[in-house]
Amino acid sequence: MKPIDVRLISSEKIEQAKTKLMLENPYFGTLSTSIELRINNNIASFRPLGDILEYNSEYIDVLSVNEVSTILANSAMHQALFHSDRGKDKVTSVWNLASDYAINDLLVDNGFMLPPMANYASRFEMLYAEEIYQILLGELDLKDDNEPIEEEQKEQMKEEDIQEELLVQEEYELLLEQLNIKLQKHGDLPKGIERFVDSTKESKISWRDELYRYVNSHAKSDYRMFPPSKKHLYRGIALPSIYGEELKIVVAIDTSASIDDELLRLFLSELYEIMQVFTHYVIELIECDASIQNIQTLTPMERLEPTLKGGGGTDFRPVFDYLENINDDFRFLIYFTDGKGSFPKYIPLIDTLWVMNQREDVPFGEFLDLGS
Repeated sequence: MKPIDVRLISSEKIEQAKTKLMLENPYFGTLSTSIELRINNNIASFRPLGDILEYNSEYIDVLSVNEVSTILANSAMHQALFHSDRGKDKVTSVWNLASDYAINDLLVDNGFMLPPMANYASRFEMLYAEEIYQILLGELDLKDDNEPIEEEQKEQMKEEDIQEELLVQEEYELLLEQLNIKLQKHGDLPKGIERFVDSTKESKISWRDELYRYVNSHAKSDYRMFPPSKKHLYRGIALPSIYGEELKIVVAIDTSASIDDELLRLFLSELYEIMQVFTHYVIELIECDASIQNIQTLTPMERLEPTLKGGGGTDFRPVFDYLENINDDFRFLIYFTDGKGSFPKYIPLIDTLWVMNQREDVPFGEFLDLGS
């Protein structure tokens, strides 16, 4: 009896998956037609490499057609969003993981079935790759030492390298333009893909990245390297196993008359994102104008239900007076405000990050400009 050729079985299954993808998800199906498929039985599962998808034929053989369709869609999105080129100035293994989390969240949101060993975590829901990348850097206590290329360095680069870099950027900008046009006119793009377009806005990436760096630096995590996390070993990445992770912070929101509804929504959306990222947290939410209007202790079991009472003047002192008199080990304070108010005359013991929509002098703590 002849042995079964697994490569033929996997090839047939891939063709079935392509057909299914084109019929049921034509957007992803069209993108996947530009992907070159390559067997590599030295890897455990599959690996997107720009416009190439490497896969282990035995791994594909045990998957359903639906799961193979997901792999094709995943690879197509990595290529369409130029993730390989966008990750050149980042820690490669962490960037690959972050972009995979973002894409798989999009696919799950659109009803795809993830295959075994796929990178997915509900805490990264609706986050874009740059946000996830900064979170992972903080959790792993890594430094992103690769700085953007300086002008004098560009002058030393070969002319063909410069032209290639410009071409990639032009292609990516063209893709974003096309996505925006389709979103505005047709609305027939996959659910949730608009966040991949929004994620290129530099003002949004810059201050949010810094905010998540601050939050991660104050989160308590316990890691161990042996045994490493099995979830990512198939990608050749040995990440530590996480025993436990706790975020314990205070978030104060300025509800004074100088804060308009749009700014309040922005403050609350950032608080909500923080709550989505961390699985274990205790957040003391304080709403304050000239005095404290509401206090809510948030945990994974508690819903975010702000009252947004206020509308008076701005005084930061009641928040710090309250924190001086409670017996609880909160790690630091994020104060969302426009900065126009009365500060304490003393330097509080709690680390403070002032998140403001414009530059204001602060007597203590660190400052983060929402417009940077």
